[in-house]
Amino acid sequence: IKDKDYIDEKVYEILELVGLVREHAGRYLHEFSGGQRQRIGIARSVIMHPDLLIADEPISALDVSIQAQIINLFRHLQAEHGFSFLFIAHDLSMVRYLCDRVGVLLRGRLVEEAPAAELFSHPQHPYTRALISAMPLPDPIRERNRKLKTFDPETLPTEGALCEVAPDHFVLTEGGGKA
Repeated sequence: IKDKDYIDEKVYEILELVGLVREHAGRYLHEFSGGQRQRIGIARSVIMHPDLLIADEPISALDVSIQAQIINLFRHLQAEHGFSFLFIAHDLSMVRYLCDRVGVLLRGRLVEEAPAAELFSHPQHPYTRALISAMPLPDPIRERNRKLKTFDPETLPTEGALCEVAPDHFVLTEGGGKA
């Protein structure tokens, strides 16, 4: 496409879709805040209307209020525009909020996979349990008295087979037996 007016109009549409304004199209990258830069990255990704967007730690470097805005943008893109995301993150509270299905990796190996609600309410793998136990609680008294689950990740196997332990809930087990 070589029609400059058409290209400009598409750029303006996408900028507005991600919460920026037309005037931002003429700025240089160093003139944007971290949250605005993240929106630009998302705009660059969605302009081609892909079937899948891969977001690797998309909010980790942002302050909490901007994180919420970006997560809400992802939710909007999912609901209104039908985008699917592969959301890679260490922040399990955001994963729980945003994702329909969750896979947990340990040393590059998938050790548990399930619908988000199932995984967070019935974690099966010791690593998944430890990750969930480390999620901060919004209650200072409970947080102070909480006991974290600990283990040595080097002692956990990363070889074996994923076995279905509940409908659509898979856990890595040694030798492919029951978890």
